[in-house]
Amino acid sequence: MKALETKLTRIGNSRGVRLPAALIRKHRLEHGVLLEEREGEIVLKPKKPPKKLSWEETAQEMAAAAEDWSDWEALPDGWDGE
Repeated sequence: MKALETKLTRIGNSRGVRLPAALIRKHRLEHGVLLEEREGEIVLKPKKPPKKLSWEETAQEMAAAAEDWSDWEALPDGWDGE
């Protein structure tokens, strides 16, 4: 494993570490990181992206939300916003 030296960057009253974009892509860190403190080291792990819902799960969540879509049902087919 190749070591990469970097400086801490001031972020408000805290300090942060900048990660190169290539490293973020390589390790799939685009959705954030989980920080794990171990004895003598800090480990960053990719945060899992939110689970993508199936069509059935999406329909169930929409039904459970009980939103009123009646205004949309009254629009004519092909309505382009004018």
